[in-house]
Amino acid sequence: MLKESKTYQSQTLMGGLSGFASPIGLDRRDRLNALRSGDIGFVHSWDINTSVDGPGTRMTVFMSGCPLRCQYCQNPDTWKMRDGQPVYLQAMIDKVERYKDLFQATGGGITFSGGESMMQPAFVSRVFRAAQEMGVHTCLDTSGFLNRNYTDDMIRDIDLCLLDVKSGNEETYKKVTGGVLQPTIDFGKRLSRLGSKIWVRFVLVPELTDSVENVEGVARICEQFGDAVEHIDVLGFHQLGRPKWHELRIPYPLEHAKGPSKQLRERVREQFESHGFTVY
Repeated sequence: MLKESKTYQSQTLMGGLSGFASPIGLDRRDRLNALRSGDIGFVHSWDINTSVDGPGTRMTVFMSGCPLRCQYCQNPDTWKMRDGQPVYLQAMIDKVERYKDLFQATGGGITFSGGESMMQPAFVSRVFRAAQEMGVHTCLDTSGFLNRNYTDDMIRDIDLCLLDVKSGNEETYKKVTGGVLQPTIDFGKRLSRLGSKIWVRFVLVPELTDSVENVEGVARICEQFGDAVEHIDVLGFHQLGRPKWHELRIPYPLEHAKGPSKQLRERVREQFESHGFTVY
């Protein structure tokens, strides 16, 4: 659609996202239409890593926009979609193709994170479809809160989902995120039914998510996803995101919170293992 525009060639730039062609000068209506169709996506940043964003060497793309306001969010600078840079779909696909051999050699691939990448389902799913056609592994890092944004066909393009199960009950979920828990459960069930693998992520915050009852609730939720769950990552809270909250002048609710002790981490690990899960 956009490439048919007379001004397409004059509306690309090579800038802050390291070589992506990005549309500039489009009016608001054109951008909204392109967003709905997936011809553009609003991207915060990207990198190549071998850390915790899925197996192998991965291209992790951090999308802009998120409906939740998690107390421990590390990236509050990704909350607003308008703060991201619009990137052409084909530019993203070309970037994946550039690293295709590296991904295939290491068992890696592309991961969409955020923010919340499910806010831009058309763009993400179209990139995933192109990646799979290249033989590149796809991974979605999400809270699952926007379950209804994804069709079954879109889910079939997800090889692996890093699913953030942020609490085991609605009350704690509301306190942690400002949202509701049920959509995460529904999305996990759909992933399982449609054949995607799941790595569950649970952030352990002392005096917020650490109660025995809350952890048991998370374990029972994970049991509903069946054999799709390959393991559970227990992620200890840390303060690395605090400077961003300060820079953005957003009151930080966990200003004085500390990370979990070794003893607490071990207790939570044992709780999950008692339900038959592999825990990292």
